[in-house]
This record gives sequence, structure tokens and C-alpha cells, in this order.
Amino acid sequence: MDITTQPQKHDRSGTRTAEPMRLAVILGSNRHGRFGPVIADWFLEHTAVRSDFTTEVVDVAATDLPTSFEPAAHEGARAVAASLAAADAFIVVTPEFNHSYPAALKNLIDWHGPEWYAKPVAFVSYGGVSGGLRAVEHLRQVFAELHATTVRSTVSFADAHTHFDAEGRHRDPERCDAAAKGMLDQLAWWARALKEARAVQPYAA
Repeated sequence: MDITTQPQKHDRSGTRTAEPMRLAVILGSNRHGRFGPVIADWFLEHTAVRSDFTTEVVDVAATDLPTSFEPAAHEGARAVAASLAAADAFIVVTPEFNHSYPAALKNLIDWHGPEWYAKPVAFVSYGGVSGGLRAVEHLRQVFAELHATTVRSTVSFADAHTHFDAEGRHRDPERCDAAAKGMLDQLAWWARALKEARAVQPYAA
């Protein structure tokens, strides 16, 4: 498909604006008492104000994916696959467990293949002293194997519980807000470029 034929929106001045891209925010922990929803809700406030993305949350705790990869397609896998296939970009919100990322997140990733191909992935991580960055480095290798492009910039929270008040508001938001914006700007660039490239020629793994 010629990318010049893609649907276009117009603003009030009549200027062409690109259709918003679909962003899947993946909440990667299913542990009891997890802190992930606090981080995810904070991040979703940043995506909500952007016109270049529409956002859907994929929560591993709400999926029904077995750990055995039986030949028959599993209903839970089909439901998640539709959301991932429709996405133009991904944000993975992950804690760090034992120097890596959660098993439930790996299971979600491994249940899918072409859904990740030629799409950008960015990371919001949290944990103890490392802020989840060791989990992110492991995830970069996994997504490289799945033909995805990972965005260099990340948002990370060391000792994450100390950054947020009882209502989930960040106590000192200036730096992390700027980091979130910068990462989303990079993700939007990659998402647009790769979406247009896939429209011209489907990606062959």
C-alpha cells in the first residue's frame, strides 16, 4: 500500500494530521499486593494527554494463559493476541524479581510471535536499588529475538514505594514527567516510522 493513501485527520485549520497510533500498555506483574497498578496509573496519565496515541491496557493478571504450550489455540491466548496484533507500539511496565522480570510476563511474551514483529517497545520499570533496570536489559534481548525494536530511553523507579503518596501521586514529578514525555516522543517516532514501513511492505521474519 502506498503510504500516501493512509487515512488522514484534519484539525480545525484544515491542516492534515496523522491518525493516532494504537499503544498497548502491558502490566507485567500478577503478584498479590503488586505495586504495578500504581505505576501504570501514573503512566497512563501521560498517555491520556497525547493526541498521537490511543491506549489499551493488557494486564497479565487478567489473562488466562497456561504455561504449557499445547497445540490447540487457547481462548485466553486468542483474546490477548487480538489486542497485541492491533497495537502499533508497546509499553511494558515491569518490576524486577531476582535480577530479572516476572514469569507471567515472559509467558505472555512467549505465547505470541508475529504480534511483536517490526514494532517498538519501551519500558517503565520499578524495584529496589536498581529500579528494575536489570529486568529491562533482559527484556531487550527477548524482544530483539522477536524482531521488535526497543526504545533506548526508559522510565525507572528505584525504591518505588517511596516515590508515591497514598493516592498514587508522585511526590516530586518534574524529572519523571520529563522522562516519560521523552520516552513517549521516541516511541511515537518509531511507531510512526515502522507503521508506515509495514504498510509499504509487510515485515518478513
